Amino acid sequence: MKKKYSVLMLLGLAIIAIVALGFRLLNKKDNQDDNIKINLGEVTHSVFYAPLYVAIEEGYFEDEGIDLELVLTSGADKVSAAVLSGDVQIGFAGAESAIYVYDKGEKDYLQIFSGLTKRDGQFILGREPKEDFTLEDLTGKEILVGRASGMPALNFLNALKNANIDPDTIDINYSVDFAALSGSFIGGEGDFVDLFEDSAMIITL
Repeated sequence: MKKKYSVLMLLGLAIIAIVALGFRLLNKKDNQDDNIKINLGEVTHSVFYAPLYVAIEEGYFEDEGIDLELVLTSGADKVSAAVLSGDVQIGFAGAESAIYVYDKGEKDYLQIFSGLTKRDGQFILGREPKEDFTLEDLTGKEILVGRASGMPALNFLNALKNANIDPDTIDINYSVDFAALSGSFIGGEGDFVDLFEDSAMIITL
C-alpha cells in the first residue's frame, strides 16, 4: 500500500510540473523571468502530502523553473473559491469540490487532472482504548466527521454502507468544520472523531 501511495504522489507531482511548464510556455513572450510562479492551495496540512513537502524543501520545483508557493486553504470549498478567483492556480482538495461547482452551472468550473492518493487517510479516535474496535461500536455514540458535503464525511458514510451499518443508528455530527475537529474533540465534544494524520497522532500523545 505504501508503494501505491508513493507512485500516485510522484505522478501527481509530475503532472503539476507539466502544467507549470505549459504555463511557462504560454507566458514566455510576456514574461522574461525563467521561473513560473505557481500558488498551490492545499486543503489541509497532512503527513500524507510528505512527498510534496520534501520536493519543495529540496528545491526540486526550482530545478524545473517553478517558483511554487504552498498556501494552506482549509476546506475544499475554500480551495475551490481560491482557484476560481485566481488566488491559486492549483488546488489540493477532494473531488466533491469540483462536482459542486459544476452542478451549480458555473461556466468557469473546476477540472480535476490528477489523483494524489488512492484512499482517504482517516482515523477514528475514541476517548477510551478499545481492543478489536469495529464500526458497530459507534452505534448510539456521537462522532465528529466534518461538514456533511465534505470528503471525510462522505468517505465515512461509504465505510458504514460497506459494513452494512445504518447511519441513523449513529449520532453523526456534521456541525464542526474539518479544521476544528481535533480542537472540538479535545474540548469534550463527541465520543469519537474522524481525523487525518498528523492531527490523530497529536491527540494520542
